[in-house]
Amino acid sequence: MASCTLFQLLVLLSIIVAPTNANVEGDALHALRKAVKDPGLVLESWDPTLVDPCTWFHVTCDSDNRVTRIDLGNAKLLGNLVPELGKLERLQYLELYMNELVGPIPKELGNLRNLVSLDLYHNNLTGSIPASLSKLSSLKFLRLNGNRLTGRIPRELTKLGNLKIIDVSDNNLCGTIPTSGSFSKFSEESFVNNPSLEGPELMGFVRYDVGEGSCQ
Repeated sequence: MASCTLFQLLVLLSIIVAPTNANVEGDALHALRKAVKDPGLVLESWDPTLVDPCTWFHVTCDSDNRVTRIDLGNAKLLGNLVPELGKLERLQYLELYMNELVGPIPKELGNLRNLVSLDLYHNNLTGSIPASLSKLSSLKFLRLNGNRLTGRIPRELTKLGNLKIIDVSDNNLCGTIPTSGSFSKFSEESFVNNPSLEGPELMGFVRYDVGEGSCQ
């Protein structure tokens, strides 16, 4: 009887300390799947009954079975990004370019401290660029071009010391182009085709706060 009770305790303990990280990450990815239409069935392998999302196509994991990469560029996905993506703590590459994604960029993406590349270009994303992306200290590539983003370029992004490429061209951004910090090395090509965007701010012609009330 004692051994049976011990066995039951061990089973219960194994459930409690099950790979919760895998569950959380699987739930996060399944939230994305539920938020998009997938006419090409590229997410067909994303089975929520499987604890480990590392077996799903277009998902790469490290040796600890933690998600490090999502490759869904040009996958014909239609729908919204979800805040749950911010729970993928070891994610390094988020590749969702050339889809039909709409709605805002979740501020929770700023929780992806290991992110190296954020590629959301050529979608129909709206809203502003979250200032929370300034927390992505490992970020090297930020490509948001070809969307319908509005508002200012957050000055907090100039603190991203590892940033090598930024492209926010072909949006509806306004205000002026920051030139301090990491932004000092980027050419105006990174910002073209934003009709209400002026600058660069240190050229002596415009200040960052000019027209602040009218820039939404």
